[in-house]
Amino acid sequence: MATKEIILNKIQILISNSFKTPEEAFAFFDNDKDGKLSKKEISELLRKAEISGLIRGIVTNKLIEGYDKDGDELVNWNEFKSAIDEIKS
Repeated sequence: MATKEIILNKIQILISNSFKTPEEAFAFFDNDKDGKLSKKEISELLRKAEISGLIRGIVTNKLIEGYDKDGDELVNWNEFKSAIDEIKS
């Protein structure tokens, strides 16, 4: 399975190559514009980042577990930003 670093790197490449800012990327994947990324929206982000369909569901759940600080099983902007900050460091 792809490591966390490989997956985060693929997400960073997608954001860098396709969007001007992380905020733009977040807004693009927030299909229902509720200010949070659902499992379905995160899965779409991972698909665009070329994460294999076989592991996309697992990775989606792991990302939510790792970054969902308020426990609502969604990733809001601040939680997304902390993931982006981790990628950059």
